[in-house]
Amino acid sequence: MLAITSQDVYVHTSEGRLYARRWDPAGDAAAVAPIVMFHDSLGCVELWRDFPEQLAQATGRSVIAYDRLGFGRSDPNTAVFEPGFVADEAQGGFRRLREELGIGPYVGFGHSVGGGMAVCSAGVYVDDCRALITESAQMFAEGRTLEGIRAAKQTFAEPGQLDRLKKYHGEKAAWVLGAWIDTWLSPEFAAWNLDEQLRLVRCPVLALHGEVDEYGSPRHQDKLVALAGARPLLLENCGHVPHREQSRIVLDVVSEWLRAVP
Repeated sequence: MLAITSQDVYVHTSEGRLYARRWDPAGDAAAVAPIVMFHDSLGCVELWRDFPEQLAQATGRSVIAYDRLGFGRSDPNTAVFEPGFVADEAQGGFRRLREELGIGPYVGFGHSVGGGMAVCSAGVYVDDCRALITESAQMFAEGRTLEGIRAAKQTFAEPGQLDRLKKYHGEKAAWVLGAWIDTWLSPEFAAWNLDEQLRLVRCPVLALHGEVDEYGSPRHQDKLVALAGARPLLLENCGHVPHREQSRIVLDVVSEWLRAVP
């Protein structure tokens, strides 16, 4: 097994600091593009748990994950998200991450809304994004997605449920929850989609999706195939978090697929 070392860093932006962690395998990892991970709507570095380290181990690549502003260990965010917030990340926090950490060519790995952000970033940094992996990514505001969010809203309204988020986001937890629920359920977001951004992607794309994903049907995967030429993989008996529910399969598929990527 490869020895993995980890390092915590902070990225400075005009709005506040972003927290990031990188996992570097021993050997010649610097010779290939690192994997940069984009978290989901309630996520952060810590909520990836041990998956980034396992990914570095399986692929022999450095892995970098970061908390968007307002999430995890990053500084608070007071912004109210507009429908364009998914696309904006490419020129916002992700751009500063690349600048401060000196990231050139990279592989994007995005989960849920982070998958959409990874798509948008691949379209902006066409020359540097060598490959893109989406996991349970949402490409438009689908009815199933909104139904899942409404159900989650009811769950989080129960006593003690917000404490689950406070474990990872501290006093920012209420903002994190509201940024997800209020944005996606707003009337302005109903027509949101990433069709234009998908058409800009030029790198190879691997689209992973759970067969029983409670936050999106395989229609999102179909969009990735039709507009970005993705290779689809529909995971049987799997929900919204494949890297946790079927981690071994995800690691095996991703590491095999990345062997052809410099």
